[in-house]
This record gives sequence, structure tokens and C-alpha cells, in this order.
Amino acid sequence: MKLFDMAKRRNLGCALGLALALAIGAPSITPANAQEVTLRGASMFDENHAFTKTMVKFAELVDEYYDGDVKFDLRLNSELGVESDYVNFLQQGVAIDYTILAPSNMAKFAPSIPLMDMPFLFRDLDHWEKVLSSTTFAPLEEELLKNADIKIIGYTGGGVRNLLSSEPVVNLDDLQGHKMRVMGAPIQAQIFAALTAAPSAIAYNEVYNAIQSGVIAGFENEAASIQNLKFYEVAPNVTLTRHTITVRPIVFSGKTYRNLPEGLQAAIQKAGMEAGAYGRELESREDGLKLQEMIDAGQIKATEFENREKLLEMVVPVQDDYAAEIGASDLLTAIRDM
Repeated sequence: MKLFDMAKRRNLGCALGLALALAIGAPSITPANAQEVTLRGASMFDENHAFTKTMVKFAELVDEYYDGDVKFDLRLNSELGVESDYVNFLQQGVAIDYTILAPSNMAKFAPSIPLMDMPFLFRDLDHWEKVLSSTTFAPLEEELLKNADIKIIGYTGGGVRNLLSSEPVVNLDDLQGHKMRVMGAPIQAQIFAALTAAPSAIAYNEVYNAIQSGVIAGFENEAASIQNLKFYEVAPNVTLTRHTITVRPIVFSGKTYRNLPEGLQAAIQKAGMEAGAYGRELESREDGLKLQEMIDAGQIKATEFENREKLLEMVVPVQDDYAAEIGASDLLTAIRDM
């Protein structure tokens, strides 16, 4: 029978102390009895978040596909730290065995993996789903396993990022010189500069005030963040560029995985793929619902970007250069050809 420990948030100091205790005193498999297995998961979010729901689904599927006795200890609300901590734990095979990570947090081990988050990588949701349902990312998976001993067992995600602005930005004329905040990765600024905007990487917690004071005129984000942080109060115009559809790997510690019974390994592989599909449908659906809720409430005005196909053309040289720089040209070609 499964055991889900949905513990409430504690301060980070206690959390890391607990993580150290787990690392030293609580191995995933009891040596005296290989059938007694506890798999430990971690989420930075509460039980209502799509990532947490996806990990709960993963545990349910493992239990369905495995004949032996396996328990799950899933810690929520950053009790065991943040994603950068998770990477270290997974690599060392301590404290946690599975979680969901943003590609950027694994870049130092797999330099090509941030390609997953490159703007305009996917033409639309159908293209995104086709890629994630295939083996296209297998070279990245092999690189990560070899360099970090972290195994990708599935892909979730589905948040769609659009432009938000204080004034409407609906075509290339509006976009020219548009002062906007982008995330810190250089490819983000390069892409929007190629689209003639004026991007800058400012701290996320400064975005609201920066728009309000006129330092920037907008930024880009997905519906959940817009709604939760009330960005619509200062940037009520949403332009549906759909420039990024998030990809979030479901990962497992290689060290833990190798010590598991073969039947459990097979169950984890199957459950990871199916949980990923479940999470993609869930997050994508919730993303659309949240956007519509804000439209219905009169909080935002959503507008299609005129001639979005032109944007896809304009970013190709920048994407090509970036892929060549990180050694992912063949992968980019494979994604485009799907």
C-alpha cells in the first residue's frame, strides 16, 4: 500500500537538515529485505499544483504495474529545498529519488538540454505533443545519465508563454523597440532582439513595479503566474504569441534506479511515460482554463499576434546559431522535421 506524506512547508534550514538525515540514515531500499522499497519524491509546490499531481499519478501507476511492495514518501512545499538542491540529491543518490525539473537546472551536466526551453522551438501544441511522445530527446537523456547519473523517465509541462504589456502589442510594428523583460538565459534576449523588441533581463520580483513605473512596457509569462501574481493589474494586454510551451522532465536518480528490482525498474519506466502524458494534458488544460478565467473576469484582453508565421521565420538564424553553440544542431533539425 502506498504511503504519501504530504508534509506542510517548513523553513529551509530544517528542510536541509532533514535531507541530510535522510541521506545518511534512510536508504531507499532496506538491505536486509530488497522487497521493502521506499521511493522518495520532492515538489516545491502544494498538493494542488500540476507537478505534484503528476508525481502522485506516477506513484499510483508504479503501484499498478509492480507486483512487489513499494511505498512513496512525497515531500511538498520545498520541504527538501529547491530544484538546484534536488539535482545534487539525485546525482548523489541521497534524500530524494524522483522529481520534476526545469531543463535549465540540468544544463551544467547536459549543455544541450536548455534547447527544450528555447522560444519558438515548437510550432504549436500538436507539434509539442508529437515531440514529447517520441524518442527525439533520447540524445539529451543519454548525455544527462552519463554526466549526472540522472535518468529522465517522462516529460510533463504544458504552460504556454505569451506576451503581456501595458499597451497592446499585436504586430511587428508594435513589437519594434518594445521594452520587455525576458528570463536570464541569453537565448531569450537574442530571440526577442531578433524580433526587433528591446529585451532586458531584470529580476522577476521587480517586474510588477517595473511595468507600473514605466521602466519596461511588458514581459512574457504563462497564465498561472499571471493570475497568481496579479500581473494583469499592470499588464492587462495578452498577445497570444505562444512562443514557448514548457517541457519539464520527470527524473529519477540513476544510483537508486540501478539498485531496484528489475520488475520495479520496468514499472518506473512505464509509469514515467504515462505520468508525463497525464501531466502534459493536465497542465495544458489548466493553462487554457486559467487564461479563459481572466478573460471572462475582464482582467485581461487576449489578442492573436498578426502574422505569427513571420515570427517563426525571423528567429530561425538565432535558433541555428544557438543550437550550433551547444552542440544540438542535429537535434534541432530533428524537432523541426517532425
